[in-house]
Amino acid sequence: MNLNTYKYFNEVSETRSIRRAADRLHVAPSAISRQIAILEQSLGTMLLERTNTGIQLTPAGVVLERFTRHMFRDMERVQESIRSLKGLRLGEVKIWVIEGLIMDFLPRTIADFNEQFPAIKFSVYSESSDRIAEALTRDEADIGIVYNPKGRSGIEIMAQYSEPVMCLVSPHHDFANREKLSLAEICSQQIALPVTSFGLRQLFDQAIARNRFAPDIVVSTNNLELTKNLAITGRTLAIAPVMAARKELSDGRLRAIPIDYPDFAEATSAVCIHRDRQLSYAANEFLKRLVKAFKTATESSNHLR
Repeated sequence: MNLNTYKYFNEVSETRSIRRAADRLHVAPSAISRQIAILEQSLGTMLLERTNTGIQLTPAGVVLERFTRHMFRDMERVQESIRSLKGLRLGEVKIWVIEGLIMDFLPRTIADFNEQFPAIKFSVYSESSDRIAEALTRDEADIGIVYNPKGRSGIEIMAQYSEPVMCLVSPHHDFANREKLSLAEICSQQIALPVTSFGLRQLFDQAIARNRFAPDIVVSTNNLELTKNLAITGRTLAIAPVMAARKELSDGRLRAIPIDYPDFAEATSAVCIHRDRQLSYAANEFLKRLVKAFKTATESSNHLR
């Protein structure tokens, strides 16, 4: 066996298809099948099962998949570190972020970083807080930005800032001129909310369960833009941190009303990494900038409230 044997297995475990793995690696499918057979013979166990829905990993395959995924990510980091020592500063940063930051805050931070390090590339994914934590754990992400990060196993918080949840309303809504709103008042109206995998929704659900309210959730979605746009129509309310609605608040399409409930006032956003992963040179440099920029943006958003 050689390194390619594990590389072939890693691609098959990721794509769940020998043919797709062969296409990505530019080799014949028979070559991949042959190397995986050698690997299974060497380990004395089956790694893959062919089913009607495609290839599935056996329990032994799941263990090996976790090992190979980490191994190849570590190899990428070693290669990048060597290149950085030569002054090339090449690399890629993989960022998973909650949706509210991807439209305004993150593009500006990446652009500023790119001006100094133009050779470094970025892969950016917008996901729920639960999925971001999973990506950090699975080594799919270098850096994650999550909302309300309490109690996430294996996740190290590098920077955490107060980012209270506010009620977003149209300037024409009856609540638009209120100084604050109770949870009961919010639940008396139609509400547009993110789905339950979002930290924001989990915070809301915990609060209403504790108070036994029955809110009229007219829309549940994995797109925060939709919840804001629905609030702009004046037909529904939405909830979000101010940073997620900076543009709409600045141009007067929405107003942010504080919610008179401690859990919402104490909510936070956080820049996170996995505590057992060593970041590449590029990711570590960007993390430093991100922490600083995140703090500045959070403080400036206080003026919009």
